[in-house]
Amino acid sequence: MATSNKVELAEALALGAPWRHLCYVMLYAPNPKGLFGGRIPLRYAVLMYMRFDGRLGFPGGFVDDHSPSLEDGLAKELLKRLGEGVSSFRVEHTDYRSSLRDAKSNVVAHFYVKCLTLEQLQDVEAKAPLAKDYGLEVLGLVRVPLYTLHDGVGGLPAFLGNSFIGASRNQLLETLQDMGILTPETVSILKERILLHGSRS
Repeated sequence: MATSNKVELAEALALGAPWRHLCYVMLYAPNPKGLFGGRIPLRYAVLMYMRFDGRLGFPGGFVDDHSPSLEDGLAKELLKRLGEGVSSFRVEHTDYRSSLRDAKSNVVAHFYVKCLTLEQLQDVEAKAPLAKDYGLEVLGLVRVPLYTLHDGVGGLPAFLGNSFIGASRNQLLETLQDMGILTPETVSILKERILLHGSRS
């Protein structure tokens, strides 16, 4: 959604045909574990997935017109994408973060952020291979490395060099900043690095 721009939720919901609504969510959980015997704290586990088109994104999909709400539609899509592991939680209206409107494709994309327990997140990871869309629209789940190694490349900088769908890379960085995981200065450096090395989105 390269031509997308932000829109208020109420305005987005008032859009009629031919507009379609796409909902997706960043699932994350506090993670007290550490890499290399604890020398590098992980702090959080953040899930993304490899899509059928080879790009990274957040799980979700287009909301059925018959769904009572965006959240109900998202719940159906998560079940198809991630399987029964999503039955232990529900993405609520309070988890809503932002909406982007793309006039070229007539799509409004709604972004949510949901905090789980580490056990819930691990259950999603364990049961995802049994999901309806696994191996089809979902090629695998991946955790985002939230650290930078001593070489200045390994970890998050290298991860961000992958190809992402739509605005998901920026949404990831902005959410990590809002959560206090990344400082505004670090986010600026990472975005400059992306521009310097070229975007493969």
